[in-house]
Amino acid sequence: MSMENSLVSETDRLSPCIELTIVVPVFKEVGNVDRMVAALDAALNGIKWEVVFVDDDSPDGTASAVSDISSTDRRVRLIHRVGRRGLSSAAIEGMMSSTAEYVAVIDGDLQHDETIIPQMLTAVKDGADIAIGTRYVEGGSTGEWDGTREKISRFATWVSQQMTGVKLSDPMSGFFLVGRQTLLGVVHGLSGLGFKILLDILTTARPALKVAEIPYTFRIREEGESKLDTSAAWDFTMLLIDKKVGFLLPVRFVSFAFVGGLGIIVHFLTLTVIYQVVEKSFFWGQAAAMAISMVFNYWLNNKLTYRDKRRTGIHWFTGLLSFMGICSLGGAANVGIANFLYAEEMHWVLSALAGIIVGAVWNYAATSLYTWRK
Repeated sequence: MSMENSLVSETDRLSPCIELTIVVPVFKEVGNVDRMVAALDAALNGIKWEVVFVDDDSPDGTASAVSDISSTDRRVRLIHRVGRRGLSSAAIEGMMSSTAEYVAVIDGDLQHDETIIPQMLTAVKDGADIAIGTRYVEGGSTGEWDGTREKISRFATWVSQQMTGVKLSDPMSGFFLVGRQTLLGVVHGLSGLGFKILLDILTTARPALKVAEIPYTFRIREEGESKLDTSAAWDFTMLLIDKKVGFLLPVRFVSFAFVGGLGIIVHFLTLTVIYQVVEKSFFWGQAAAMAISMVFNYWLNNKLTYRDKRRTGIHWFTGLLSFMGICSLGGAANVGIANFLYAEEMHWVLSALAGIIVGAVWNYAATSLYTWRK
């Protein structure tokens, strides 16, 4: 009997008839790979499933750990991305690699409760377009989160609800299951920004999706690193903005322009200190302010606007030279256009605004093509 069970188990592993694909975006989660596969194996008894780990070239050997398992278990697949970063884009790539009728997304840090996946699958089979694991309905919990983190999460949930009109208990969840046809209906409109892929799907879908919410208790992280940082918060903000104005302006341009606005503040603060406080000449104050604001703009754009193409090491410095050269040309275009229009008797405010717009568009387009090209 044990031999027969072994043969059945091996047949299941080799079967091409996959009903459910679980997509696990990972970055530096080498210690969780074995445990994730074992947890899914225990939770999904009776379901023909596969798991796709999408790794953004983790330096800790996460991809190798997945490959080792996949060499003996055909249910385990790896997508190893090089030169691309981002949880949402990883989730999209993993979901689109599947031919299963249903697709789930779960974090690789084991904080989501994989044991509710069968309930989520049943809910979608029974008519829901998407089933969401939620912490904020009866039976759900944020587990051992401290008060500060829970307040931040609830505030982000409230902001997303107000800006997008999504009236769910936990639109910030990263744990959900969706039918393939529903996914195909929204995928071309997804932003792929940041780490809130569920919110992206919900705000893209027209008409609104029929949602089933399944409660679960959020677990404490035991391995890996938290995804919550300044860049992640910025990506979340950009996702919300993209859903509001993305049809008018590229969200990356919005980010670039915002950084430029901060750069203007840095420019005037530097000029004030050198010219008014240190009492150096206006020329040297202006020159120093321009150089410092350019470095600031480059640093912040590299960290936030182009985080998926971030330059590091020696490439950081070559990128800085490229950025400063391009922005110097943009500054010249700004002044030239403004002076020309003013000479043609356009109001000075409108002339200046036109120069600023031309300079900003040039800087954005040229630095996208040359400084952060990949």
